Amino acid sequence: MSKRTVEFNVGRNPEMGVDGSVVDSPIFPFDMPEPDLGTENMLINIGPQHPATHGVLRLVCELDGETVKRVIPHIGYLHSSFEKLGEYRTWNQIVPLTDRMDYLAPLIYNCVYVMTVEKLMGIEVTERCKVVRVICMEMDRIFSHLLWLGTTAIDVGAFTPFLYAFQERERIYQLHEAFTGARITTSATRVGGMMADLPEGWTNGLQDFLDTFPKTLEEIDRLLTRNQIHIGRSQGIGAISAEDAINSGFTGANLRACGVDYDVRKDQPYYDYETYDFEIPVGQYGDCYDRYLCRMEEMRQSVSLLRQALERLPGGPIDVEDPNISLPSKTDCMSDMESMIHHFKLITEGIPAPEGDCYMPIEGSKGELGMYIVAEEGGTKPVRWRIRPPSLVNLSVLPKLAEEHLVSDLVMINASLDIVLGEIDR
Repeated sequence: MSKRTVEFNVGRNPEMGVDGSVVDSPIFPFDMPEPDLGTENMLINIGPQHPATHGVLRLVCELDGETVKRVIPHIGYLHSSFEKLGEYRTWNQIVPLTDRMDYLAPLIYNCVYVMTVEKLMGIEVTERCKVVRVICMEMDRIFSHLLWLGTTAIDVGAFTPFLYAFQERERIYQLHEAFTGARITTSATRVGGMMADLPEGWTNGLQDFLDTFPKTLEEIDRLLTRNQIHIGRSQGIGAISAEDAINSGFTGANLRACGVDYDVRKDQPYYDYETYDFEIPVGQYGDCYDRYLCRMEEMRQSVSLLRQALERLPGGPIDVEDPNISLPSKTDCMSDMESMIHHFKLITEGIPAPEGDCYMPIEGSKGELGMYIVAEEGGTKPVRWRIRPPSLVNLSVLPKLAEEHLVSDLVMINASLDIVLGEIDR
């Protein structure tokens, strides 16, 4: 096994402090006091339909000239009541709600939901199902990071990386569609298994993506990582210390950029992640630039994980062979009365659950994603369903990160957090 973490310090300006200030620079040899012009601060709204807010988000900003004195995020414009809707749907009927929370990584949400239900019910899925779900989650980690990479490049002013990133995303869209029949709203999982097994030739398509995608990623790396405009817009911008990041509830790449090597896949392993060979990218300064570097390296690590998963993908059934959990095949259903009865009861009544509650955390594309469910004895629907969405927690730190930065920096900081409003306004 290789070492646990990857550290980097690429393209750093030694004269720039962590907070973006210039240290002992000959360019600014004097310190002039700012004159008191008797001006008043101005309130402006960014959003809720502004593209720079990365969703239906409203930022109420108090500005002194172009300097942000205070910013208040306003959410709720996309509220869909997913958690309340889940209380009126059977366990499997909730799956389509999950991929609408983070439509940038739907398979991750599909997987973590059924993993939580299976943990509550004590269901152990097959080895093939475990590996297929690992493939789905790591593929969608790349899928999500590519959208973040392309749109963040747009916010910096770089258009070409956006085209490269979305070209690769289109290839994953095609893999989604070949597997689930949908590009975004995948609804791929079921309690005890998957909606279907991988279609013939699907793994060849994924392997082709893994063989060619790293070349495109390195091209984007050459365009951005040492680009002086990108460096100037991201280094020292939105910096936060490791202690403050932990106290604020940061997870995922936002936390690891501060030097904290916490990753649920390593610290609370699931689906045999402890047997895979991969490293955790860790930054040092906790600014926008280190968040960029962390996500770039995470995509490389996900490529490695996907290759390992394809190598160990076993044969056998993908669903639990229990008629009280998994639907029978169409052939059995149409030729065997008992199979038809099982099919009818599973569809009309659902799967009964034991009394209790359960929380399941995984490493999502945006940080720690957890789901909590409460069930009553024999209940086929959750009594309560709550989500720990990483984007909501990460967004709450935006006012602290943006204070005393410029408006243009606010756009960059918001982009660097990688939020999605579907899981915030759930």
